[in-house]
Amino acid sequence: MSNISIIPYAPVYQPDFKRLNVEWISHYFTVEPHDLEQLDHPEIHVLPNQGQIFFAKRQVADDSDRGIVGCVAVVNMGALGFELAKMAVSPSAQGQGIGRMLCEAAINYARQIGVKALWLESNRRLTPALTMYEKVGFREVPRLETPYARADIRMEMRL
Repeated sequence: MSNISIIPYAPVYQPDFKRLNVEWISHYFTVEPHDLEQLDHPEIHVLPNQGQIFFAKRQVADDSDRGIVGCVAVVNMGALGFELAKMAVSPSAQGQGIGRMLCEAAINYARQIGVKALWLESNRRLTPALTMYEKVGFREVPRLETPYARADIRMEMRL
């Protein structure tokens, strides 16, 4: 998709990170306290220890619209390893391969910093997302304890 570029986090994009995630989470589930920790304070809860957030930015005609239509985070969860988290694509941009572009950027970043496995938590209701995760190489693994009530599936990818 030539009018979409994948860019790394900058503080100016924190409101977009929150907007995109609150939009999809509240559509299907309930925004939980751990969501808000990460979304309100990514500099504390996502970015430390080689964490990163990537954004899908479409070309825009003027500066009033930053053009952010998607995001994904790679979070260092300490002993649990690195998590692919907070993947969101604006409803108006879904079905265009943006989620896959974001996912591949996160996977490439994890490889570059030497991560051996990447995991995620999701919900079985999110069939398009689960299908995309499988296409890029994630496989279902046994679930672990999680802070999210909505998480009913865990997937992992060896890098």
